Amino acid sequence: MKIYFASDHAGFNLKNKLISMVKDLGYNTEDLGPSFYDPNDDYPIYIARAAEIVSHDPKNSRAIILGASGEGEDMVADKFPAVRSAEFYGGPLDIVRLSREHNDANVLSLGANFISEEEAKEAVKIWLETPFSKEERHIRRLGQIEELEKHLHKNLSSYE
Repeated sequence: MKIYFASDHAGFNLKNKLISMVKDLGYNTEDLGPSFYDPNDDYPIYIARAAEIVSHDPKNSRAIILGASGEGEDMVADKFPAVRSAEFYGGPLDIVRLSREHNDANVLSLGANFISEEEAKEAVKIWLETPFSKEERHIRRLGQIEELEKHLHKNLSSYE
């Protein structure tokens, strides 16, 4: 499994710290940008790179994306088929665990301005180590999401 990282300027420093931690946990990582701090950067292009990779190979790739709140980044990621992005910007860490157990989330969006480095590291560790439960009800619901994506894509293609 490869873990892709992307951020905006607000998440840039935390992203770099998390990449080191995830490598130390034994995961293969790739930084999709930005490669330098630019206070005027725009996050959609970086987040889209990560989400597109996960969309094409959701079984063998995951992404951790970061921004000030993580909300815009989450919205961008969820535009891609087969991407199930979960957002965390503080609060109970159970939400991170449940995003994997129940929803098989393959993208984790972090609100860098709302969590400490320690919280982020704990959330990432939980998210990476928590398996999907494979309970029938969760498999059924993910199937419904896939069908919805197919239906929406089919209907949207008629506008092209």
